[in-house]
Amino acid sequence: MFFEIGHYIRDERKRRKISQERIARDLGMSRATISQIETGTVQDIGVRKLIRILDYLGLELRVRPAGAPPTLDELREEQTLKKKE
Repeated sequence: MFFEIGHYIRDERKRRKISQERIARDLGMSRATISQIETGTVQDIGVRKLIRILDYLGLELRVRPAGAPPTLDELREEQTLKKKE
């Protein structure tokens, strides 16, 4: 799960041409923490830190039942993100 979230964070950061160092500095975190989040190797991160990073990049965290198929809106959003890459 963290790997997927980290993937979205990394892709959006790169799309916006923002360095890990800049996010870390602006949010008062270490660059290593940002890197670990993006690669899904972070050992321990609080939800507040994660929300701050997502908010910084204009992303949001959604909760839905496990195994539920994606909604039409989610599929459209995914296609839009792929086109931007």
